[in-house]
Amino acid sequence: MTIVDGELCWAEHPDPQPSDTELVVAVRAAGLNAADLLQRRGLYPPPPGIPADIPGLELAGEVLATGRRVTRFAVGDRVMAVVGGGAQAEQAVVDEHGALPVPPDVAWPEAGGFPEVFSTAYDALFTQCALAMGERALVTGAAGGVGTAAVQLAAAAGAEVVASVRRAELHDAVRALGATAVAEPEAALELGPFDVGLELVGGSSLTGVLGALRTGGRITSIGVAGGGSRADIDLLTLMHRRARISGSTLRARPALDKAAVAGAVEAHVLPLLRAGRLRVPVAATFDMERAPEAYNRFAMGGKLGKIVLTLPGHH
Repeated sequence: MTIVDGELCWAEHPDPQPSDTELVVAVRAAGLNAADLLQRRGLYPPPPGIPADIPGLELAGEVLATGRRVTRFAVGDRVMAVVGGGAQAEQAVVDEHGALPVPPDVAWPEAGGFPEVFSTAYDALFTQCALAMGERALVTGAAGGVGTAAVQLAAAAGAEVVASVRRAELHDAVRALGATAVAEPEAALELGPFDVGLELVGGSSLTGVLGALRTGGRITSIGVAGGGSRADIDLLTLMHRRARISGSTLRARPALDKAAVAGAVEAHVLPLLRAGRLRVPVAATFDMERAPEAYNRFAMGGKLGKIVLTLPGHH
């Protein structure tokens, strides 16, 4: 899938070649993320060395070839990964240290929609915010991909989870993922105070979450999908609550940092997926050649979980 003047087209590119520590993967599924829509508009350039015209931050598929120093995976292995770009293609390269094994019972659409959202949610909740058992967490925009991942991870860790979801028809489905309570945004804030706020909406939503924190509370802002990129912050509230606000993205981090996140996900999250204690809600799948339709569906909002692009087998 190729970005040309802000539009998407299905175009031929040279087959990717692996470096010493990379895998070439025959892509079977690639999750769609908000960053892809921004990149299409020229607003979220990829890191250096990543093709700017091939979108896609996560994929799952079979290893086709390996670099000469690869030790963790072999040709034919099922893998999934967060990548800097280029996932929406028949073939893509993945650094072996960022790749995760796909559990046998996980289907390709779920595997393709797992890496980015669960890695982002795990890093934000536990590395950035140090969420602990028994604490109370608020997840805004909780029906989206990262939101549904965060609700499940926080609940699995023994936290009490309040999910903020604007669309009432999605409340029951989000509650079934482990949320203690699901409410529309204003009502969700009234269920505080919270130890941790995972902010996926942006704008005034962040202002509201700050006001709902208890003393020592932490917020991580990792999305601006619904509220824009600016917020008014009451500094007196911030000081009186001894609160902490941080921001995070995965894409631009150095390779070693990304490998550390992948290692943490493999150690702490994959066992839950393997045991069936986590799931990847897939709102819709589209053949990758129909990516423009998928992007339009993503932009409409109101979905539960992931939109995933799929490709047929390469055997």
